[in-house]
Amino acid sequence: MRVFGVWLVLVLVSTGGSRTESKCEFKGIFNFGDSNSDTGGFWEAFPAQPGPFGMTYFKRPVGRATDGRLIVDFLAQAFGIPFLSPYLQSIGSEFRHGANFATLASTVLYPQTSLYVSGLSPFCLGIQLRQLKHFKLKVDQLHSSGSTHLPPPDIFSNSLYTFYIGQNDFTSQLKDIGTEGVLHKLMPQVVSEIANTVKEIYHEIGGRTFWILNMAPVGCYPSFLAQLPRNTTHLDVYGCIKSYNDAVVKYNQMLKDKLAQTRKDLPHASVILVDVYSVMLELFRHPKKHGLQYGPKACCGYGGGEYNYHPQVLCGNSKVIDGNNISATACEDPCNYVSWDGIHATEAANKLVTAAILNGSTFDPHFSLSKRCHLRDER
Repeated sequence: MRVFGVWLVLVLVSTGGSRTESKCEFKGIFNFGDSNSDTGGFWEAFPAQPGPFGMTYFKRPVGRATDGRLIVDFLAQAFGIPFLSPYLQSIGSEFRHGANFATLASTVLYPQTSLYVSGLSPFCLGIQLRQLKHFKLKVDQLHSSGSTHLPPPDIFSNSLYTFYIGQNDFTSQLKDIGTEGVLHKLMPQVVSEIANTVKEIYHEIGGRTFWILNMAPVGCYPSFLAQLPRNTTHLDVYGCIKSYNDAVVKYNQMLKDKLAQTRKDLPHASVILVDVYSVMLELFRHPKKHGLQYGPKACCGYGGGEYNYHPQVLCGNSKVIDGNNISATACEDPCNYVSWDGIHATEAANKLVTAAILNGSTFDPHFSLSKRCHLRDER
């Protein structure tokens, strides 16, 4: 699979400043999602995030569930706009180029219990959509007052709308109803809700360009692998849980089919499926081919071994187990890992995924960024 063919794109997402000189017709980005694209919303609502999150790029915790930047951060840099402020951030927000409604642990479907029971965020996709509508209402109302901290009203029809959500709907029910139960009972509702949200933004907000990122190969996540019995027969030749990844493939096809129909229903919209699954699977299977060292092994965790993950001691936390105080700490070289904490990708992996997105190899149907953006080589 050739997903990393245009390497100059990485220059646009280098470790330099938070902006480039690229020019895009996109005036901003509005993002919906979970921890894979949350730039701090969850920790604004439920402070405060511990270290070592943020250690690579920001040098401190900044609400992102990784050591540095997320895909949405790299996209913002490539498009020449600031990092997206969380909608829930009350101090220091910058909304002139969009907003981020994602929060850690969010689902597409409404959670049936509280955060403290299920671990799922109350800010599901339906709530995030309501927040967008409220945001637009305030922008329209305050535009005439000359506010400099909000975007012009035409931003809504000239922005990119990104969705990276659905993973928590899938993983939170695996133990209870299994992969087949999740696929048949929940995921059809998930893809329908995503499609309906796209339609609502199109009709009520004026959005025209939508990128929906599919689900990553959760069967390669150390958080699941570490809890399997030793000598398991459930692994494929690359050491990932075959049944989980097979189920994700079926979900991703379900999402692809639903978006194909949505595209027909919205002939004046650009509705693009972004194939994150294939890129992440390649990184987990062949990390060394792409400048990394470790596939299904967490950088930040406890226990060492094959996965460096302990389900009772998550990254940045400590706990007394069997009379011993143990802590989950970070490796010294997250740039060599695909997995940051057993659940989320490292900045290094996010950078490689973004490179594949920007060179167009992940889009279905094919979408040429060169028609919307003049991405410059900053070397």
